[in-house]
Amino acid sequence: MKILIDATPLLLRSAGVKTALYHWIRALGREARGDEILLYPPLTKPGELVHDSSVAGRLATWTGLLMAVANQRAGVPFPDWCARGADLFHCTNQVRTPPRRIPFTATVHDFTCWKMPEMHSEANVRADREFAERVLKRAAGIMAVSEATRHDAIEVLGIAPERVRTIYNGVSSAYFDAPMPPPPPKPYALFLGTIEPRKNVDRLLDAWESLPAGVRDAFDLLLAGGAGWRCEATVRRLRAARAGVRWLGYFPEALLPELVRGAEVLVYPSLYEGFGLPVAEAMACGTACITSNASSLPEIAGDAALLVNPQSVEEIREALLRLLEHPEERARLGAAGHARAERMFRWERAARQSLEFFHEVTGR
Repeated sequence: MKILIDATPLLLRSAGVKTALYHWIRALGREARGDEILLYPPLTKPGELVHDSSVAGRLATWTGLLMAVANQRAGVPFPDWCARGADLFHCTNQVRTPPRRIPFTATVHDFTCWKMPEMHSEANVRADREFAERVLKRAAGIMAVSEATRHDAIEVLGIAPERVRTIYNGVSSAYFDAPMPPPPPKPYALFLGTIEPRKNVDRLLDAWESLPAGVRDAFDLLLAGGAGWRCEATVRRLRAARAGVRWLGYFPEALLPELVRGAEVLVYPSLYEGFGLPVAEAMACGTACITSNASSLPEIAGDAALLVNPQSVEEIREALLRLLEHPEERARLGAAGHARAERMFRWERAARQSLEFFHEVTGR
């Protein structure tokens, strides 16, 4: 069977979705048995994953972006034209006019624009709703990255449950295999993610500032991630933060496993996630986690993390205090997280389940 995968997000500046798509495509290629995995727009082997630029050369990038814009704004049926001879087309949220001649499927990552529209720009909300109407509601099948996202698809869009399959994202093997780096000048807690309202960075900073002085003297708080949408006040606060709080900005993908592996704890009090990739990555590293008791995060973390109400500065503070003061608890959660990630979040597992899903959808 020939399967055409929309790889347009690999040409854009992006983080979580781009990371997932990049590793999923590579895993599909490794796991395909008699199936042929092709990319739309036509790309040779993608280069190294970089969040803030394309994985392709300049010509391929501009060609692909022009195709995406023409498809989105003018309905030019590039997916149909490129899918000739294929048996299935898999859409990302960059497609607006999917193929008509062959079945198509799609991945849905989250429903933040419905659940928390105030956390997004009007343009993002409009784009997500257009994607839902023109692609998700018409797809032969939908892949959801968590049960929470699957339930949201059923509830929000009214999609029949049998059309939505949960297939968890994976984690790059670099996190499972990350060696312990040399000891840093001071042990640190880590936040990993874009600085934007949904990630709840201000409450994390409030919680950190309320810790006893002795704890703040013993540990640093590092924040790795670029500036996102509506983050100006938070960025000003980070730049003016007291000693011990360091915003690293965008951090190269190749160096992230070592940064996560070296942390005493990952703290990720996001208000809503469709999957929560930083939590799964930290678990793969064996790093203890604090995360939210909201949306998909309890499902991903299971009993291998401390769960907190992300609206409560006090709960975030108490969880930080508990783990930073008790290394044996950090070790226990780290080991439990690693075992859970090994069992549930390998990309090879996701690829095999995806290929089975594609065959079921097409009946081939």
